[in-house]
Amino acid sequence: MKQVVITGANRGIGLELARHYQAEGWKVTGVCRESSPELESVATQTIDGIDVTSEESIMRLVAALQGQTIDLLINNAGVMQDETLGKLDFDSLRLQMEINAFAPIRISEALLPNMPAGSKIANITSRMGSIADNDSGGRYGYRASKAAFNALGRSLAIDLKGRGIAVAQLHPGFVKTRMVNFGGIITPEESVAGLAERIEALNLENTGSFWHSNGDELPW
Repeated sequence: MKQVVITGANRGIGLELARHYQAEGWKVTGVCRESSPELESVATQTIDGIDVTSEESIMRLVAALQGQTIDLLINNAGVMQDETLGKLDFDSLRLQMEINAFAPIRISEALLPNMPAGSKIANITSRMGSIADNDSGGRYGYRASKAAFNALGRSLAIDLKGRGIAVAQLHPGFVKTRMVNFGGIITPEESVAGLAERIEALNLENTGSFWHSNGDELPW
């Protein structure tokens, strides 16, 4: 049985990803700060109390997964806060950088011993991290952290290609989740259907690409 490890799995896109892979017959390991009844109903294994910015938490995550093979790691945990020019909150900018950019790379590096050739890493990023696509400004911390995440993910893909591990940066779309006060355009189910297709199609030939869940390749 294949295993998927999903961070931020207790709600939103992460929870819907857990539901999808459980229905596909995968062993689902949900990683989160605080679990939920919905996650417990679909996850084979839940590892909660994990702060993705904490080295101690990452060590606990590694210990909990010791000896387990990870076929797919989905770095989904993230945060979005808003900032206004003239009233920038640099603590907010730093927090978003820690969670959105640094944490996924920290987790990926820590779990590499569990990932054999043929495994995959799916990084749930955002098209708001695209510098070329930015025509509306604002969201300084979120845009910067996702742009950094894209750069880090691209390097990760290059470095892991020789080990047979493929990596993709994936934009889920504007999804109706709590992060955007449920004001999105598509449902989590619609988003995850597209994300799953992109992950299935991910291989060593297209590793390091930046994709929309609808299949469009996005500009950096």
